[in-house]
Amino acid sequence: MGGLVVIALLFTVAILADVLAPYPPDQIDTDFILESPSARHWLGTDILGRDVLSRILFGARVSLSVGFVAVGISSLIGVILGAVSGYYGGTIDRVVMRFVDIMLCFPTFFLILAVIAFVGPSIWNIMVVIGVTSWMGVTRLVRAEFLSIRERDFVLAAKSQGAGDYRIIFLHILPNAMAPILVAATLGVAAAVLVESGLSFLGLGVQPPDPSWGNMLTEGKDNIEIAWWLSVFPGCAILITVMGYNLLGEAIRDTLDPRLRQ
Repeated sequence: MGGLVVIALLFTVAILADVLAPYPPDQIDTDFILESPSARHWLGTDILGRDVLSRILFGARVSLSVGFVAVGISSLIGVILGAVSGYYGGTIDRVVMRFVDIMLCFPTFFLILAVIAFVGPSIWNIMVVIGVTSWMGVTRLVRAEFLSIRERDFVLAAKSQGAGDYRIIFLHILPNAMAPILVAATLGVAAAVLVESGLSFLGLGVQPPDPSWGNMLTEGKDNIEIAWWLSVFPGCAILITVMGYNLLGEAIRDTLDPRLRQ
């Protein structure tokens, strides 16, 4: 419930950022540069006098958008490859699994850095690159579920009635394999938020003046001795978001798997 509350609040903040933000996120006010938290600016201002609270609220949109789109892409790829591999087995299974093993040999973050260096940093490139480099875990989960479920009686009954492979995969087996997929997707959003923040921190993610928790941390790093709030508040936003998704993922796993219930 704690994770669900946190995620619900994040969605509310992201959707209503235009209403909740006290200032536009890119409004520059040179009279209040690096102002500490006060009644005028609750979380202080940055090196250009922009309101930190407003930028954090709008940054929630970026982080959640990247997380969901990236996880959507990785889940789609992982489900298709895992379903085909687990259902057909044999040569197809061996080829898919060797491809997964090859992809797992590359450190994901450095692979993303290499791709971004070629395609250029932007929010859409970040979404796609994170998605197409993080599908391997989902593939292995789906494959394992399909290997187990394809031998059950209801699948054999569907085959005996003349059901085609497409119908069996997507209408009979996949709905019964959704539990680990939902857990992996929930935890994957948290991982994608961390990756996006890391890329933005390095200057390879969302580019200024668009607000992102990662590029806000970069500004905080350069002024940490005189403006602690530039690092603390965006860092807390990342911490709370990742913690919320991890708690929610654990709860979904415990709920959908009766063996884990106390």
